[in-house]
Amino acid sequence: MTQGEEVFHRPFYVYDLPQDVLASLQCEEASLDIEQSEFQTQPTLGVPEHEDSRGDEPSPETKTSCSLCGLNFDNVQDQRSHARSDLHGYNLKQRIRGLKPVSESEFEKLIDGLEDSISGSDSSDSENDGDDSATTKSVTKGKDTTLTALLKKQATLSQHADDPDLLASKTPKRGSGRPPLVWFKSKAYPSNTSLGIYRALFTEDELRDEKSTVEAVRQKQLPPTAPLKASAHPDDATTSSPDSKNPHIFLCMIGGGHFAAMIVSLAPRAGKQALGIERRQASVLAHKTFHRYTTRRKQGGSQSANDAAKGAAHSAGSSLRRYNETALTEEVRRLLQDWKAMIDSSALLIIRATSNTNRRTLFGPYDGQVLRSNDPRIRSFPFSTRRATQAELMRAFIEVTRVKITQVDEAALAAAAASQAAREASKASAQRPAKATPPAPTRSKEEEAAHRHTSQLQTMIKRGKAPATVSYLSSNSLSPDFQFVPHDTHQNHHASTPLHLAASSNTAAVVLALLTKAKSDPTVLNGEGKAAFDIAGDRPTRDAFRIARHELGEDRWNWNASHIPAGLSKQEADKRQERDRKEAEKVESERRKVEMERLRKEEAERPPAPPQQIKGGGQRLGAAPLTGAEKREAAARGMTPEMRMKLERERRARAAEDRIRRMQGGQ
Repeated sequence: MTQGEEVFHRPFYVYDLPQDVLASLQCEEASLDIEQSEFQTQPTLGVPEHEDSRGDEPSPETKTSCSLCGLNFDNVQDQRSHARSDLHGYNLKQRIRGLKPVSESEFEKLIDGLEDSISGSDSSDSENDGDDSATTKSVTKGKDTTLTALLKKQATLSQHADDPDLLASKTPKRGSGRPPLVWFKSKAYPSNTSLGIYRALFTEDELRDEKSTVEAVRQKQLPPTAPLKASAHPDDATTSSPDSKNPHIFLCMIGGGHFAAMIVSLAPRAGKQALGIERRQASVLAHKTFHRYTTRRKQGGSQSANDAAKGAAHSAGSSLRRYNETALTEEVRRLLQDWKAMIDSSALLIIRATSNTNRRTLFGPYDGQVLRSNDPRIRSFPFSTRRATQAELMRAFIEVTRVKITQVDEAALAAAAASQAAREASKASAQRPAKATPPAPTRSKEEEAAHRHTSQLQTMIKRGKAPATVSYLSSNSLSPDFQFVPHDTHQNHHASTPLHLAASSNTAAVVLALLTKAKSDPTVLNGEGKAAFDIAGDRPTRDAFRIARHELGEDRWNWNASHIPAGLSKQEADKRQERDRKEAEKVESERRKVEMERLRKEEAERPPAPPQQIKGGGQRLGAAPLTGAEKREAAARGMTPEMRMKLERERRARAAEDRIRRMQGGQ
């Protein structure tokens, strides 16, 4: 690999940039004051956006992602941490309300005026940190969490949108609202490639203009130092001998009973890898971690915060947590006092302490205070962090001091712009007022009544309610050949009258009642040109038509036009129905007899089954009888020794009782 190719593949350290990059380095003036939402940084060229402490290992080709927030993650652990973050929760609320999700940068701007975060920079992999906001999440009625406070703030702003003066007076004006990265260009890279350095590494004076910013980057370059010699006391992992000439920074995280602090030299330490490629490593001058049980399990929040919200608890666990909080505070302050010389000479103090309890632990006030909240060197971590551990501090150091390299795909941007324009055009066309559809014609009173009668009659006929159907026709003065409406439906086309519907529904009682009592005309044809008798589905229904012809007489209707056969009396119909029933029973009896005969033949032809051993102490035929000892052993098989002893005692007791009865009988 040539030196030019190595520039694009090597992750850069802010304090050890190549000379060809420094010589042509230019600051993008817009990045000094524009809003963060204009930047969409994506890791490219082998430099991932979020690196862990194993920066030299290649990242996997497949990464987990969040489709809602549009973010990619190196591993599942980062994805799970994101799922518990305020950003993800806020975007879920946005989707529920039908709004567009926001990016990380936009969300940082939204919460700029809020105090604490329930996750974000204070997130944890397995438990919540012991901050005040986490406690109020479980007990409510206290301080709001970041997500809840943000939603309440937006609701308040929307309610007072009509009052500009009130809105201006209640809107907090905190923070600069600037992006966390400052972007640079270099001739060593293509024109569409930018280099990003975290703003936290610069002072306000260094960010005044482009020239001072570039000069600050060049002044930050440090020569590599020689590798540290092995310590004579390997067990002492707290401090090493710092070189006072090299600048260093102090990193600290506290939350949930976990505390981690580290002082790292900014001068890169030279080393060699296995293949002879030069490698630069960070030099840890001092590090220390503490952990105390202060967080209420499965409830979140520290014990002191819970006491402030609900009153002092008197359980053993609460007393232990109060003691551990005091002990952790003393240990942290004692450590800060021991490191006071190195902290005072640190170039930067990067600290994460989101809750009031944790901030009081670090910033006091107390006697011999080392850290002060108004120190201009104090910075916060400009990205999400996890539980306070040494590994997490090293990961955060690598992340904050690593140069971000991004490429802008002009073709992709043009395609995205064209797609956005097309979507806006389609949305605008969709919002155009559509042609007004003509209102449905209103029905007259007669039409409404016809629809009501149709619904009532069809329901009663399908349920076979013959007297109710005849009574409804009579009480409403309806014709027995009433035509159902609307006429153009399939059902009303096939069964257009009550008699047609009764015949097609196979309700013989309704057919007979309509013909003999309501005097329905059997010659009326439906929309298909068929009489009611033609669409009858079974014999009882057809017999009902013949019975009606017999009762009404041949002169009542033109029976030939109705296709109804010769009349049939009720007695004859009943006799035929009874005869049919008996014939059906006879056929069924014959079938059962044949089936039983077949089963008996199969049973006789089947070979006899071999004798099976009877379970539970039985014996097979032809086997030798068991002795008393064998029977007792079989009965006691599977029992515990205690059960066997109990069984033996009972057996002896029964034998003794038998002997006594025999002796008494002999006397």
